[in-house]
Amino acid sequence: MSGRADSDTDPEITDPGAAAAQDTEPEAVPGGEPIDADEPDDDAEPDDDADDAAEGARRARWTAAGTGTVLALAGLAAALLRLTRSAPALVPAAYAGGAAVCAGAAVLGSRGRTRRALWLLIVGVMVMALGDQFD
Repeated sequence: MSGRADSDTDPEITDPGAAAAQDTEPEAVPGGEPIDADEPDDDAEPDDDADDAAEGARRARWTAAGTGTVLALAGLAAALLRLTRSAPALVPAAYAGGAAVCAGAAVLGSRGRTRRALWLLIVGVMVMALGDQFD
């Protein structure tokens, strides 16, 4: 870009694919036949985006439910271990409370409320960590 005021500048193109598309005619095909805009494209499947979104949501549900279950079991095991040793009563209660919150997050995650499940998992782990600080 020059500093001259009378220079004719085009908007900057950062995508190399867009630059190649801008250089070609919009109605031309490499074979030389024009494209009819009214005909649907057989190669493009509109369900691909929907399938990807559904797969991502399914993966998020399984991840939230699985993580909540694992953390709930870990908190429950820690609470049982702390009950058998000499520790203040607040420690196993905090582990059990955090495990209950993580179990609730697993239920929410399995029902599709993954964002709320994530926050509940964070809160449950923080409650368990706070209980560990009392030991």
